[in-house]
Amino acid sequence: MSRILIAEDDVHIVSFVGKGLRAAGYTTEHVGDGETALLMARSGAFDMVILDIGLPSMDGFTVLRRLRGEGVRTPVVVLTARDSVDDTVAGLEGGANDYMTKPFQFAELLARVRLRLQDDTTAGAPSASLSHNGLSLDLRSRRVHVDGRTVDLTAREFGLLEVFLRHPDQVLSREQILGQVWGYDFDPASNVVDVYVRALRGKIGAQRLQTVRGMGYRLS
Repeated sequence: MSRILIAEDDVHIVSFVGKGLRAAGYTTEHVGDGETALLMARSGAFDMVILDIGLPSMDGFTVLRRLRGEGVRTPVVVLTARDSVDDTVAGLEGGANDYMTKPFQFAELLARVRLRLQDDTTAGAPSASLSHNGLSLDLRSRRVHVDGRTVDLTAREFGLLEVFLRHPDQVLSREQILGQVWGYDFDPASNVVDVYVRALRGKIGAQRLQTVRGMGYRLS
């Protein structure tokens, strides 16, 4: 199981990203300042660092430069509100393996985390496929099979099915699904989950996704 250090001082983002990564099978730890992030990242105890640039005590650019200067090759995904070209170039040239700007969608962050861990041969790769009750989903090829036949899904439908397959027979609330598939910057009153569940039912079979009144949905 890969261990990921989240270096971020926004507690809302920490909670959101941490829950999503743990649901995807990773172990996470959190620090809220740059000096502690540097200390923990250089320890060799983590397979990846998700690094905010605007950290107190030492900014993320400095943390990254010092890590790379010391020969620490742990994959780093920069997660920041700074979206200028200069900042992106500075991050990548400073040794970041990837660079994402806020606001972001968790599904995209998770895809980048998987890709960078897969690139790093020293890291344990997460499972490449998920399956349950005649459904199978290949995370690398992005192919989905239903009772042996290939089904075409949109990117969002794929993300939605992945969440259900990671939690089979478990009731997931609309808020949980929104957070994992659409990202932390969502409208809790939106009916987008219901719309996509309806579309997914049409492709994988309505009987597989059950509505639990007043609670959410369950993949059976």
